[in-house]
Amino acid sequence: MITQYGVLPYRTDAQDGLRILLITSKERRRWVIPKGNPIPVFLNYESAAREAFEEAGVEGRISTAPIGSFHYDKMRRSGAADAIVTVYPLLVIREAADWPERAERTRQWFSPEAAAEAVEEPELKALLLAFTGSQDGPYPRASLVVMGVNRFSGGYRMLKFFRAIMPKEDRFFDMFERHAQILVAGADAMVRMLSGEDGIAESCAKISEHENKADEVTRDVLVAVRRSFITPFDRSAITALTSAMDDSLDEMWQTAKAITLYEVESFEPQMKEMSELAAQAGRLVLEAVPLLRNIGRNAARLHEITEQIVHLEGLADELHAAGLKALFQAHGATQPMAFIVGREVYSHIERVLDRLEDVADEIQGIVIDHA
Repeated sequence: MITQYGVLPYRTDAQDGLRILLITSKERRRWVIPKGNPIPVFLNYESAAREAFEEAGVEGRISTAPIGSFHYDKMRRSGAADAIVTVYPLLVIREAADWPERAERTRQWFSPEAAAEAVEEPELKALLLAFTGSQDGPYPRASLVVMGVNRFSGGYRMLKFFRAIMPKEDRFFDMFERHAQILVAGADAMVRMLSGEDGIAESCAKISEHENKADEVTRDVLVAVRRSFITPFDRSAITALTSAMDDSLDEMWQTAKAITLYEVESFEPQMKEMSELAAQAGRLVLEAVPLLRNIGRNAARLHEITEQIVHLEGLADELHAAGLKALFQAHGATQPMAFIVGREVYSHIERVLDRLEDVADEIQGIVIDHA
């Protein structure tokens, strides 16, 4: 999975109301938002702001909190690759007459409805239609920190120097968001495996890749905790949260390994439903993590999210019990090994939901301590 960061450039006109800026892609000339890969040293939203200038020639105030994310197929020479784009709203203050990719793209303002109609990705359509333009958390220094800094300029080297000596509070949130994105990707791969949408071997390889990436983020967080003088909240809470997310990916991988080991090729309806609940819980985690940047303002929504995750885990417990009973009735007397293998798979999927509930508990604990 490819991780990218993008912006939703917007302005509010007295006559036309909310307007959204789209640009054309280089190859297919379809309408998209400015987006790109993470830029070393930059924070997530700073990378997004830089892409806004390079691809669309716009500058402004960018929110430190994303409004959501969407998936799309990024074409590479080796074929299509799944990419997830985290989107930050940017209130456009200046439109440059010239910018790095001016000759390769067209930019145009749309109403939210027209913008949603113009783009192809369903999740991006939903973001555009839901966007109101009244987002909190603007980062007014973005134009000073990001916009005029070429990646190879002396300004970039100076920024890198300041990043090296300044506290890394924001970087913890960036790492949490990456971890949550990987969590969602792993859960989606598990859903596709149990639904039969993707092959077993292909799904296992994807889940293994996501689990390895989650391990890398966990190591980065643990190193940052040891090296940082200032942290956004208690160090033990930081390590507990990232460990809980990592444990969720580990259980997804254990599920995939059990399926491969026992050569399971078909799955019970309750197993499929439980995996879908895990994907829903993962998306709730992805929504919750950026809100931790401002716990006081977002405490109520964070409470709602954690309660929803706990509720999903309860539903999974009910499906687990019903599934085991149906499995025993179908195979307990005549095919005991089929029952034993099925019970093993059920147990692993249930533990995925348990670990996601642990993530919710850690988030709730942070809210209680800091709201």
